[in-house]
Amino acid sequence: MVESVCVAWFSLEFLVRFLHAESKLEFVQGPLNIIDAVAILPYYVSLVLDLRDESVEDIVAGGGKSSLDKLGLILRVMRALRVLYVIRLARHSLGLKTLGLTIQRSGADFGLLLLFVCVAVALFSPLVHLAESELAPNAARLPQLSFSSIPASYWWSIISVTTVGYGDMVPRSIPGQMVALVSILSGILILSFPSTSIFHTFNRTYNELKEEHKRLWKEERGAELASVAEESMKERESFSDNWPETDSLPVLDDPFYLFLDDIKVLARSKSPATC
Repeated sequence: MVESVCVAWFSLEFLVRFLHAESKLEFVQGPLNIIDAVAILPYYVSLVLDLRDESVEDIVAGGGKSSLDKLGLILRVMRALRVLYVIRLARHSLGLKTLGLTIQRSGADFGLLLLFVCVAVALFSPLVHLAESELAPNAARLPQLSFSSIPASYWWSIISVTTVGYGDMVPRSIPGQMVALVSILSGILILSFPSTSIFHTFNRTYNELKEEHKRLWKEERGAELASVAEESMKERESFSDNWPETDSLPVLDDPFYLFLDDIKVLARSKSPATC
């Protein structure tokens, strides 16, 4: 029931935004709009299957038939895509917007980080294989199956350079441990250099978005105050000539109505009141 209400609300919102979009093609090509459509679609697929009197659970389980197995796999993947609802929060969250723009602006930094990691993996994988399989004193008698080949050592090199260290593959020999120490220290340096640039990009993007939000708020607030002042002027002009000395209407010189410097329209309306 809760899912039906949420999907109905999201579908209505999606339809309204589509109808009010100036360019329907740009709307359809928008990344967030594509995510919205993919997140909503699994519910309607399940609904269609229910209307056809087909058990969704049997299809998801496979039912022992190859066609049902394929359809069940597709449906399970589509159900897992419901987690994309969380990405919708990016429309309303300053932090998620900042994260998305940071990833978009830091493409070169992420590419450089990936290059450094690949070079380190390609360097330390053969070294640890050589240390564990050839240089260890007991390598011939007790070979380390975990480092039996260079491709098998790639996993260890990746988790060591990225300083994760699951512990499923551990070098036992002194040369292997020396290689591990160098790879871990190198990983710290490799991750720190691009991370600094990415952090500065995140900080700059956050400040830009925050200033943009402030500017939009000032514009909305200024338009509201300008509208109030304009209505006040119209009320003053509509009164008769015997205007009272003391009145309760707002004074245009009041700083409350001269909100910052954004209300340009008030500068033109500061003429003396009709007496």
